[in-house]
Amino acid sequence: MNEIANFFQTAIRLATPTLIAGLGLVFSERAGIVNIGTEGLMLIGALTGVMGSLYTGNVWLGTLIAIAVTVLFAAVFAFFTVVVKADQTVIGTGLNLLASGLTITVNRAIFGANTSPPKIDTFRTTPIPLLSRIPLFGEMLFRHQIPIYIAFLLVPIAQFMMFRSNTGLIVRSVGENPKACDTVGIRVTGTRFLAILYSGVMAGFAGAFISMGQLSFFTEGMVAGGGFIALAAVVFGNYTPVGVMLASLVFGASNALMYRLQALATGFPSQFPLMIPYIITIVSLCFVSRKSNKPAGSAIPYIKE
Repeated sequence: MNEIANFFQTAIRLATPTLIAGLGLVFSERAGIVNIGTEGLMLIGALTGVMGSLYTGNVWLGTLIAIAVTVLFAAVFAFFTVVVKADQTVIGTGLNLLASGLTITVNRAIFGANTSPPKIDTFRTTPIPLLSRIPLFGEMLFRHQIPIYIAFLLVPIAQFMMFRSNTGLIVRSVGENPKACDTVGIRVTGTRFLAILYSGVMAGFAGAFISMGQLSFFTEGMVAGGGFIALAAVVFGNYTPVGVMLASLVFGASNALMYRLQALATGFPSQFPLMIPYIITIVSLCFVSRKSNKPAGSAIPYIKE
């Protein structure tokens, strides 16, 4: 029973960055923006979160700094894709390349090649009183770090905002038919810009959790495709917050399985277990591609006539 509890606890922890980033992406995707640059934004959040925690001595201040810096880069992406009307895939790819090179340069300039990085304040496990004592389920669900609780609490809030609020209606309308929205006075450019900034907030939070929640410092390329998996989770989850949560848990379980198989030392080459999360991602997308609720205006710049 302890093995089962540990497996699901690990799966939830590994699913959290995907869930956090996905909850931001679902709004930008619904607004018609495909933010390929999420991988780079998460990487920037991971590094600046560690730097903020190191210099302030507080993990939450470090997280706020990570979010602030990431939003600045998201604003650059928004400027080129929404205002300049540049191709979203090209700008997103450029942002990923910029983030990769920039984080490596800054990391080596500040921390060098130290084999023993300085100690920083990180997210600690915070059991929920009483609930954490429930046999099996208490260990699986109620013995986590605070960002994990926040991530799952945001799911019903995001679901309500998307489908039961005027804000969600505007976001969905802009993604489906921006011309009609512009005709009735809805600011398409402003809505898309704000949706990208919100996805930047969540990407920064997700990156900070990776470096200060899953690990305790920054390593180069540590996001390791997490931004692309978050995009896949949005598609797999059919562009809904609840769907993103379920997809994130699937990907988290696949990562947990990967680590278990590596620990078993079965004799198979280590590359095969590493492939599991990405294989599941590809297979999942193949199954849902024909039933997707992808917005009609997705990845199409709106040019006012």
